[in-house]
Amino acid sequence: MYAVIETGGKQYRVSEGDLIRCEQIEAEAGAAITFERVLMVGRDQQAPVLGTPYIAGGKVTGTVKSLGRADKIFIFKMRRRKNYRRRAGHRQHYTEVQITGIQAG
Repeated sequence: MYAVIETGGKQYRVSEGDLIRCEQIEAEAGAAITFERVLMVGRDQQAPVLGTPYIAGGKVTGTVKSLGRADKIFIFKMRRRKNYRRRAGHRQHYTEVQITGIQAG
């Protein structure tokens, strides 16, 4: 069984036992969280259940494993022959979540 959930403006296809790295969620490590925005639930050898846009009563539960920051990305702007160079960096916060259960609703 798998589900498609929405969190942090992105969509993730998850199954039980998966470890996903999503946008920062305000929770401590070890806390249980619930994703209420379930877009689709699929089962083996059956037609998937689709939401409009979300499945009523559908939820995915998980446990927060860790909080962290991703590797730094560099932004470099340059205009040739104009002596214009700008460099900046950014590290995005993330939350690692272990999926523990899927409920179709």
